[in-house]
Amino acid sequence: MKRKHQDDIIFSPRYKQRIACSISRKRKQDVLVPADTVCLFQIGRGPWAPSLSPFPLKLETFLRMAKIQYMNDHSHRMSSKGKTPWMTFNGQPIADSQFCVEHLKTYFDLDLDKGLSKEQCAVARAMRELTEENLYWTMCYESFIKRPQSLDILLKGVFSSFAIFMFKLLVGVVVRIELWGHGMGRHSDEEIWSIAQRDLQALSDTLVGKAFLMGDKPSEVDCAVFGMLSMVVWQMKGSRHETFVYESLPNLVEYCHRMRDRFWPDWQQQCIGDHYVDDSHKLYSFTPENGCTSSH
Repeated sequence: MKRKHQDDIIFSPRYKQRIACSISRKRKQDVLVPADTVCLFQIGRGPWAPSLSPFPLKLETFLRMAKIQYMNDHSHRMSSKGKTPWMTFNGQPIADSQFCVEHLKTYFDLDLDKGLSKEQCAVARAMRELTEENLYWTMCYESFIKRPQSLDILLKGVFSSFAIFMFKLLVGVVVRIELWGHGMGRHSDEEIWSIAQRDLQALSDTLVGKAFLMGDKPSEVDCAVFGMLSMVVWQMKGSRHETFVYESLPNLVEYCHRMRDRFWPDWQQQCIGDHYVDDSHKLYSFTPENGCTSSH
């Protein structure tokens, strides 16, 4: 496979070819991360989806779609930017889900949008920005400000009662400040819900007559949209978002099921519950035939 190396990578290509692994930290143990393998740091699994946040789910879905070898670190460590997810790759830490995607695309010379026109690529970018920079904030408002009690249902069984209380208290304050800074928090409840409806409707309209956002085959944008909609479809129990999607936009629900079935055959094992299997630092690798194998 042809590889490109960015100038800011601290190791030379020759060095990386000879080095067997890099080192990550988990608690007080050294964890071996093989060369050209992503170590994905994320906040932890959810009860009905493999993440409590849409962005780690986006990035992990991308790794599966692109068949990039990876392992997870569920230690809740934040990036240098104070957010999740982030990754280390050949010894280099990279923060922000999209920056991780762009770095890996360059390194492995990947194009998951092959066959799309320039106009389609532009539409895909617009759909991603609509989802991550607009719809996301309506979901934050719904979960942390409008219905904070919903977090008790989501986090029960994941964190202790005290941890849930502190999470709601501290993160709730941060979200309120970020919502105000973004601008979404300056709108009325009715205005925010109207924005959410129009964003969800736009995604639904884009999917009409197609299996995936840009056609019959999944592309890069599907990772981001699937990550976000998974929260709505499975983890925002009792929210207006969930009700609207199930009652008025069933093609979004069907879309999430298609993405889940295609890239997450182990979905139940990756959700906190009776079938959960802790995959911390388990190595995920992929065969040319699109199969996924894993080992500790």
